[in-house]
Amino acid sequence: MTYIRFDGWLGHVENFFNMIAAFSILALMLLAVAQVIGRLLFNIPVPGFIDITEQAMAIFAFAGVAYCQRVGGHIRMEIVLGKLSGRTLYFCEMLGVLLVALTVALLIWGSLYHFERSLMIGDSTMDIRLATWPSKLVIPVALALLLLRLLMQVYGYARLVADPTREPVAVPLIADVEETARHEIEDALGEDAVKGDAG
Repeated sequence: MTYIRFDGWLGHVENFFNMIAAFSILALMLLAVAQVIGRLLFNIPVPGFIDITEQAMAIFAFAGVAYCQRVGGHIRMEIVLGKLSGRTLYFCEMLGVLLVALTVALLIWGSLYHFERSLMIGDSTMDIRLATWPSKLVIPVALALLLLRLLMQVYGYARLVADPTREPVAVPLIADVEETARHEIEDALGEDAVKGDAG
């Protein structure tokens, strides 16, 4: 099925972007260590540390956003949704995701404008004159990936609205408290430890 294949392909791209975000955080942490050690021990700070940090923030703040949406990692208010089920739940989820998709589309338009403006005027940072357009390009690209994920979820929920007995594909599902706790324990201790306690 084309829908499932596209979901798999999109998942690989989201994983790649998420890894970029993770490595940018790691690189920034190592740079911060070098900054502290260099300043304290040798009185030689990393040149342009603030500029580099400012530009890197766009990467780790936005690159993983589509991955987070796919796995349902964003903060949600489930007071009402948690009490719904079946077609009503899927319809409300679809409506919410559709509103978010429209908002993200507007954000893409706005961020593209700022990227183009930065590129045209040759905007740069204050200290070491880093060009700002690469970090400003990250934002519309990451948001475009998020928009694709949201559209996939709108379609996935629309399938479930049409037939609630279908298997959910490409949509995050609400987990109850017990299931959430079990997943957190598995992440912390490993799946074998949980199975051993259950046995």
